[in-house]
Amino acid sequence: MLKKICIVLSILLCSTAVQAETLNISVAASMTNAFKEIISVFNDQNPDTKIQPNFASSGSLAKQIAQGAPADLFVSANPKWMKYLVDNGMIEPGTDIVFVANSLVFTGNPDSTATDMASLVTLKRIAIGTPQSVPAGQYAKEAMEKAGVWQKLKDENKLVMAKDVRQALIYADRGETDGAFVYRTDALLAKNAKILFAVPQALYSPVVYPMAITTDGAKKPQVTALYHFIKSDTGNTILEKYGFKPVL
Repeated sequence: MLKKICIVLSILLCSTAVQAETLNISVAASMTNAFKEIISVFNDQNPDTKIQPNFASSGSLAKQIAQGAPADLFVSANPKWMKYLVDNGMIEPGTDIVFVANSLVFTGNPDSTATDMASLVTLKRIAIGTPQSVPAGQYAKEAMEKAGVWQKLKDENKLVMAKDVRQALIYADRGETDGAFVYRTDALLAKNAKILFAVPQALYSPVVYPMAITTDGAKKPQVTALYHFIKSDTGNTILEKYGFKPVL
């Protein structure tokens, strides 16, 4: 009888240990493919660690975390939403770092006449991530404002708001819009749409991705291991494979 009790206790303790090593990570939608591979490789090296990813727009993720959603690691597509969590005391001090960079492009049908920002006014429907919560949309709005086309496109109801940058890409790739503002890394994943032009860097703020461990995540040793793995040579190789530019 005692032996059976010991066996049951051992099983329960093992189950608890596994649960304790489940990591919840919130990652900007534009990094979906890269992080799926990062998670896969990390899991190969750490088979006892389960990673539960949540991919969405940076603004949505930050608000979810602020409202109590489980998150041990946060990866944002711009510093704004990282600062939001830092200001709310939800980021472990000293872990907030910028680790990769990206760039903005306009993608659409290869036969499109859109060749630069000025030519956008000739199109009928343009997809962008909702600027209030999607960094790619925020950068696109900034670029259109500086190029002097934002108000005209808005007044003529030509802008189609997407929940995140991946949805904007889908709209363009399916031909549901004449084009979309997306990151170069996303554009490379399109099946039909092609990059029509790169948005001049002078028109928008640099696209950089910060990463940080949350105050909850700081309590889990494996979160720190994942954090350092992402910054490692192996992590950088994976990120470069998907078009990101490591800056560490």
